[in-house]
Amino acid sequence: MDNSNWTSVSHFVLLSISTHPEEQIPFFLLFLLMYTINISGNLSIITLILSAPRLHIPMYIFLSNLAFTDICFTSATVPKMLQNIFSPTKVISYTGCLAQTYFFICFAAMENFILAMMAYDRYIAICHPFHYPMILTRMLCVKMVVMCHALSHLHALLHTFLMGRLIFCADNRIPHFFCDLYALMKLSCSSTYLNTLMIHTEGGVVISGALAFITTSYACIILVVLRMPSAKDKWKAFSTCGSHLTVVAIFYGTLSWVYFRPLSSYSVTKGRIVTLMYTVVTPMLNPFIYSLRNGDVKGAFMKWTSRIQTLFFR
Repeated sequence: MDNSNWTSVSHFVLLSISTHPEEQIPFFLLFLLMYTINISGNLSIITLILSAPRLHIPMYIFLSNLAFTDICFTSATVPKMLQNIFSPTKVISYTGCLAQTYFFICFAAMENFILAMMAYDRYIAICHPFHYPMILTRMLCVKMVVMCHALSHLHALLHTFLMGRLIFCADNRIPHFFCDLYALMKLSCSSTYLNTLMIHTEGGVVISGALAFITTSYACIILVVLRMPSAKDKWKAFSTCGSHLTVVAIFYGTLSWVYFRPLSSYSVTKGRIVTLMYTVVTPMLNPFIYSLRNGDVKGAFMKWTSRIQTLFFR
């Protein structure tokens, strides 16, 4: 393409979820409800863990960090999406778009690392129960969480920097509800080879490395559980892992479908629908998945609500 046809883009137009006026109010109410449930549910998990001394153990330290990540992950995209549903312009600045891309990638990577840490926690708890307090000390948990945050920010910085190097044509309309990597790359007039290469290599190592670690951890867990003589012990072990495996399956299944495929076969419409699963639906479901299958969390919640009732209705 002739360089004279290239223009300097100062802003983008996000085309939102739907362009049909009759669908705007139902979509707004649906996603506002889901976002509210996400924020309130994950904040409740964090509050419960902070207020209950018995939950100040590695498993719940990781769970509270997952809840915090879910809040940030959804907040990187949903508020702007809700604003754009009724906005006549649906504009986001170039800088704002890169910032949204950065935080979206950062918290997606953070969720990826935290899920791997939670799998390691379950592996130690089930396969080495007597050494659990000595292996997973509080200091080690803090170091793991700090490393998770550092790697996530470096990962996001790399892909955002590569996105900032791209040149965009006159068409600045993004057929998505946020500044997604592939949707932006589709608009670029310059070569996206390096961006795609980094997604499939560095990004692939980050995602597949964590997934391989989770898979290996659960393979070891299954082998240990199958050797347990008591059916009750087997059920208890599997039930503590079931909630985590549910989240892992939804998160990695949808993430892999969107990003680890050729750019030429990427469908914005399908990608938009699948992206909603791991950016909106999964973070909203996480508090319910973990709390409904966890006796400690349910017990702490009952004590918490009892204290509130005593405080306000005595």
